[in-house]
Amino acid sequence: MPRSRYRFVGEDAPYFMTMTVNHWLPVFTRSQSVEVVLESWRWLQRNEGLRLHGFVILENHLHLVAYAPELPRLIQRFKSYTARQIIDQLKAANAGRLLDLLALFKRRHKQASSYQFWEEGSHPQRIEHEAVMRQKLDYIHDNPVKRGYVDLPEHWRWSSARNYAGMAGVIDIDPDW
Repeated sequence: MPRSRYRFVGEDAPYFMTMTVNHWLPVFTRSQSVEVVLESWRWLQRNEGLRLHGFVILENHLHLVAYAPELPRLIQRFKSYTARQIIDQLKAANAGRLLDLLALFKRRHKQASSYQFWEEGSHPQRIEHEAVMRQKLDYIHDNPVKRGYVDLPEHWRWSSARNYAGMAGVIDIDPDW
């Protein structure tokens, strides 16, 4: 029985995805943790053909719209790499409480590691139409506004709303799909 109704179906369209830190722990309040995510995306853009169309990183989860050949494999590698890097950062920063929680909430079947950083899955939703792409980008960009963190989407540093507003963003995005 599959664990989720969300599936990657084909490689000819971008996908909207959500990735959540295990138990919604607020790890991305640390800019170093956000930088791990951004550097990983930059590497995937340069070396694996990742086309990032939009994103937002909040304190405990992120949303993105992306396309790449073999996107499911890239997402799996992204989650594995970022988890290892961020856990190493947390160890170096003596963030014992967060590490204890990541160990406590680890799923029983995850035997290969002491911690589980990401919740399972990425809830991929295929985007086939311009209207759906616009709706997903608006949802992504409005997330920090709806939470009351900023007044305008482009004021959130860790979002592609800045790119779409003609401002310098923290990472290059591909507005064409």
